Amino acid sequence: MIKRTLCFSNPTYLSLKNDQLVIKLPQVENSNLTDNLKLEMIRTIPIEDIGVLVLDNKQITLTQGVLEKMLENNCAVITCNSNHMPIGLMLPLCGNTTQNERFTDQVEASLPLKKQLWQQTVQCKIRNQASVLSTTRGSIVNNMIVWANDVRSGDSGNLEGRAAAYYWKNMFPKSMNFTRDRDGVQPNNLLNYGYAILRAVIARSLVASGLLPTLGIHHHNRYNAYCLADDIMEPYRPYVDKLVVSIVDSGMDISEMTPDLKKEMLSIPVIDVIINGQRSPLMIAAGQTTASLYKCYSGELRKIIYPEM
Repeated sequence: MIKRTLCFSNPTYLSLKNDQLVIKLPQVENSNLTDNLKLEMIRTIPIEDIGVLVLDNKQITLTQGVLEKMLENNCAVITCNSNHMPIGLMLPLCGNTTQNERFTDQVEASLPLKKQLWQQTVQCKIRNQASVLSTTRGSIVNNMIVWANDVRSGDSGNLEGRAAAYYWKNMFPKSMNFTRDRDGVQPNNLLNYGYAILRAVIARSLVASGLLPTLGIHHHNRYNAYCLADDIMEPYRPYVDKLVVSIVDSGMDISEMTPDLKKEMLSIPVIDVIINGQRSPLMIAAGQTTASLYKCYSGELRKIIYPEM
């Protein structure tokens, strides 16, 4: 079942009743409306239907019961700052019945295996980048295909970096003076927001597959709690990039994260992707990817299943 992504950008009361998320608006609760009208304006959503919850207002109040049920149902809870950019992510501590066994397989994974998995990840990422660049900009991408094929174990030649330099140089109009930088000019703001949503989706799937999002196969920053999520999301990034390109090309104002822009970016979990030869929403595909990753750790598979554009 496709889980829903909810974003609250206005003052809201969130509570729990009969495993339903109860949504109340303060302006309604404090108004002079009759009790019957107030009841009619209360909305409820089954907790089990929610996959990602985005909290984007300082006047959102939620109960401990809401958080407990959200995490019990493996929902990723994202908090945003005053600039409406995601800054926090909350996930359950345990998401699989054979947690200890899976943690052990992950921790004991050999270095050669990790290097092979990173090789596969980089190859798929570059191919997907090439597809985006070719379909949206008509750019020459034969060089990127060659680089993808030349990636070695652990990407010792840093072909990921070479491909990224070419990719971003040709992705947006030269008049935008774009450089991919978290704190850079537009549309870096859209990319940052989209990647944060994608990261939450991937981290949620890792937990559901019984894996620790902290222990990466390549990323290993000591201050990063989601190294594995950052690894596995790499081949998925081009789907976010493609969405951002379409927004930029549409002429929408991207100087601020408006409700319309957030609505576009929050569609990321349900973007259609092709994985294993079948069309699937990105959130479902992420679950297939992380499940295949565990099978690589356990020795059942030798290749991670990623979507291909």
